[in-house]
Amino acid sequence: MTTTTEQLSATTLLRFATAGSVDDGKSTLVGRLLHDSKSILTDQLEAVEQASLNRGQEAPDLALLTDGLRAEREQGITIDVAYRYFATTRRRFILADTPGHVQYTRNMVTGASTAELAVVLVDARNGVVEQTRRHAAVAALLRVPHVVLAVNKMDLVDYAEPVFAAIAEEFTAYAASLGVPEITAIPISALAGDNVVEPSAHMDWYGGPTVLEHLETVPVSHDLTACHARFPVQYVIRPQSAEHPDYRGYAGQIAAGVFRVGEAVSVLPSGRTTTITGIDALGESVDIAWAPQSVTIRLADDIDISRGDLIAPADDSPAVTQDVEATVCHVADQPLSVGQRVLIKHTTRTVKAIVKDIPSRLTLDDLSQHPAPGQLVANDIGRVVVRTAEPLALDAYADSRRTGSFLLIDPADGTTLSAGMAGASFAAVAEAAAPAADDDAEWDF
Repeated sequence: MTTTTEQLSATTLLRFATAGSVDDGKSTLVGRLLHDSKSILTDQLEAVEQASLNRGQEAPDLALLTDGLRAEREQGITIDVAYRYFATTRRRFILADTPGHVQYTRNMVTGASTAELAVVLVDARNGVVEQTRRHAAVAALLRVPHVVLAVNKMDLVDYAEPVFAAIAEEFTAYAASLGVPEITAIPISALAGDNVVEPSAHMDWYGGPTVLEHLETVPVSHDLTACHARFPVQYVIRPQSAEHPDYRGYAGQIAAGVFRVGEAVSVLPSGRTTTITGIDALGESVDIAWAPQSVTIRLADDIDISRGDLIAPADDSPAVTQDVEATVCHVADQPLSVGQRVLIKHTTRTVKAIVKDIPSRLTLDDLSQHPAPGQLVANDIGRVVVRTAEPLALDAYADSRRTGSFLLIDPADGTTLSAGMAGASFAAVAEAAAPAADDDAEWDF
């Protein structure tokens, strides 16, 4: 069936990520989803069939639809995050196929950071392994609201219900202990196509949805309009022309919530209050705007506002602080150390900062805390205390994934060092006050 433009415009969008240990079949599952839902072009399928024949395989290797890097195809593993876009008549999808190796945990963080659902694969022969627990923990840290446990390769265990039940029980107990709000277990064979798009004829003991059915029907609870209203200023518009001699507008994308003309707002970090007198969207004045629209807001008072300032309701503004306590995933090859000078990028604001303390590093396989590691290396997840040169208006990540997240950047070359989530994590520990550190004169704050 051809999906029409009218049908697509009426469907919702689901962002989801796949994760799992090496050789659990993530790329094959994604390839099966695309193939069986008729979401790949004929020439793409022909290229995969030819590549499979060249490798001595009789049947098309559907993993090649997502493993696009040469090194990935040679090794039969996923290295980078592969994004795929597809649609059915019921929903549109943005899929992030993430790597399974321990050294690519940071890639899984990248792929799941905007996901509303995570599919964690488990090889039915191996059960829940360390990397399975690691990916469940990352999904919990990133507050992914829905997790699917796909117990793959059921054909290799004779489609035995007790095998599936034992794995589902172990994983569900572990993920629930991390605070994952919803877990759905589905027995599948990605290679054979069982319970991926079509129901399996080999598992009549399973009465739940297929993977695609669940993806099409899971509630998308990511409603930005229900969140605290936040508007990071990206650009100040002042034409100073004959037609608009006194126009002053503040342009940007609404990160969350709803703004209305006549509403009292605060401008942070200064704390000045004023009233919205106008909202311009697509060249027209409107009375109301909501996330994620890009608009220009006009205010009653001429306040000193620039890129990086945040406009929020006067009675619902985030706390302003220069001491940021957060959980970070370190993504750079160079380590992050106590005393290091960094830049912190939060929404449209970038300020200087110093890493005051690294109280702990998280061991994801057993959720234990390694105290005072001194530094974080690539793929480490840990708690940090950062002191900023200028105040930031931060929400807790648990309240807002948009305005509770930030990046730590190397000021020397612009390299992204760490991805941060402000506030407490599921394994947060009581932290001592950050020790004093000697500041350089130009970084003295």
